[in-house]
Amino acid sequence: MTKKLLAHRSLSTRRSFTRSLVGEGGVIISYQLLAILVLSTISYLPSARAQATASEHTAARKSAVAAATHGAAGKPRMTEPLEKPAMPPASIYRLESSPRMISRFGLFTSFQVNVDAGGNNILGDAANEPSISVDPTDGNKIAVGWRQFDSVQSDFRQSGYGYTTDGGTTWTFPGVLQDNVFRSDPVTNSDDTGNFFYLSLLVNTFCGDIWRSANGGQTWTEQSPDGAAHSGDKEWFTIDRTPTSMGHGFQYQSWTEFAACDFGGFNRSTYGGITWQTPVSIPNSPQWGTLDVALNGDLFIGAGDSGSGFWCVRSSNAKDPNVTPSFDQVTTVNLGGSLLFGAAINPGGLAGQIFLAVDRSGTATNNNIYMMATVQQFSASNGSDVMFSRSTDGGLTFSAPQRITDDPVNQNKWHWFGTLAVAPNGRIDSVWHDTRNAPNNTDSQLFYSWSTDGGVTWAPNVAVSSSFNPHEGWPVQQKIGDYLTIVSDNTGGDVAYSATFNFNPSTGQHEQDVYYVRVFPSGGPTPTPTPTVTPTATPTPTATPTVTPTMTPTPTPRPTPTPRTLPTPRGRPTPPPRPSSLGSVTLPAN
Repeated sequence: MTKKLLAHRSLSTRRSFTRSLVGEGGVIISYQLLAILVLSTISYLPSARAQATASEHTAARKSAVAAATHGAAGKPRMTEPLEKPAMPPASIYRLESSPRMISRFGLFTSFQVNVDAGGNNILGDAANEPSISVDPTDGNKIAVGWRQFDSVQSDFRQSGYGYTTDGGTTWTFPGVLQDNVFRSDPVTNSDDTGNFFYLSLLVNTFCGDIWRSANGGQTWTEQSPDGAAHSGDKEWFTIDRTPTSMGHGFQYQSWTEFAACDFGGFNRSTYGGITWQTPVSIPNSPQWGTLDVALNGDLFIGAGDSGSGFWCVRSSNAKDPNVTPSFDQVTTVNLGGSLLFGAAINPGGLAGQIFLAVDRSGTATNNNIYMMATVQQFSASNGSDVMFSRSTDGGLTFSAPQRITDDPVNQNKWHWFGTLAVAPNGRIDSVWHDTRNAPNNTDSQLFYSWSTDGGVTWAPNVAVSSSFNPHEGWPVQQKIGDYLTIVSDNTGGDVAYSATFNFNPSTGQHEQDVYYVRVFPSGGPTPTPTPTVTPTATPTPTATPTVTPTMTPTPTPRPTPTPRTLPTPRGRPTPPPRPSSLGSVTLPAN
């Protein structure tokens, strides 16, 4: 193999923030991690730009920090940014590759996404925290963004991306958005016409920017100058896809307010990400959450206080381009426990963040709002569960918390990185990592469940991947990211997740890589209604892929990375004709 010498230059150091470390409300921080954070604080003093910006926005920042420092029941909340620069990039002398991993488990096949130009696994790198997007007009076109570490000897990371045109069977990894630029917190999404968008955080400034792809994720064009989307730590965004909505095509973004690029915790773009409006604050300064839009254009944000406080926040005027967005409804949501940072299963990061999704199916569950998070239940002192709550009245009230994981409650088990998506026919899909089958309570599998009655009942949990050790392949930063993601259609869901199936003989460890897997309800038994709950109306069932259901197999040791024969790409529902793009908005050509 041709020898390559890749060198990265270090960037300007980030601005400083007032820090305090919390040990309550589900936040778990080891002494080792505390020492690392203290050294990081000492090593990275504020740059001249950061000092100037800080003085310019002192009043706004003090207000945001004051609002953010106390969570539910008056407990202190996490005030340490999750993303931070720590090490310069390492020089890489890459000599080796290995066959890409195709990992089969029962009816489900996981395909490696981060492969080299020859379609092979790259030894010595790491890839985690993937965000997936699917073209709604052609489900065979999928893009994934992730945190790309060119060497596990450094936590210097960039915005990697890959794409497929055959429904996830083969992948191309062209590179990163910008060479040698320290980026993190990748979030991708697509509009209703098939344009892909990629929100990326510049770690040194906590400023973000949006990139656009008009060719299925093959190439990306930055929509505005670096950092011009404002943004902040743990940012997320969504797009209004409903053609009849006043806010059709608008992009909405939220982030952790105390670790912002400049100020505020929310803004929007009414122009395809090219320009972004001045940020505003969200009530309660929520963090670590996500957003979604109802059919009528109302915006909902699901987030929390980094502990046991969770909120669903609505803006009914963010869709109006003539007004400054405001928030007219804030509802407290009980998810039965506290978020976890620094937990044993993922020491350097979250055990999962907060996900919100709105049902736009037009069925009996239309306009339902769903929230999900990985929490440590109030009755537990270890482990975590995936918990769910729903609203059937526009976010005014929410149901009692419901445990989605169906194995016996065991505080030694971790159910983590829980996330969800709603299909166009109203089915809810949920996936997460799970240690229930691991004697060491660490080795994890990807699990899946679904609901066809608005979350009242859930299908028995199904394992969809082989087992892997999430504690191997760390790129100095001791975590495998903070989340995984799923996008659902009428027959199943497309999932991007990180796992350590590939083995590197040079290090004696398995490596972090990004994988794609297609999940579908026929992969397990039909859900049975819970006797103590009155089910709501069930949407008319849709066709599922023509596979024969089998019993979930007993987990087997992780497979040896060897070349495999590629299966025929699966069929997808025939998409509707592609509508015109963004009305009168003219976007830069790629």
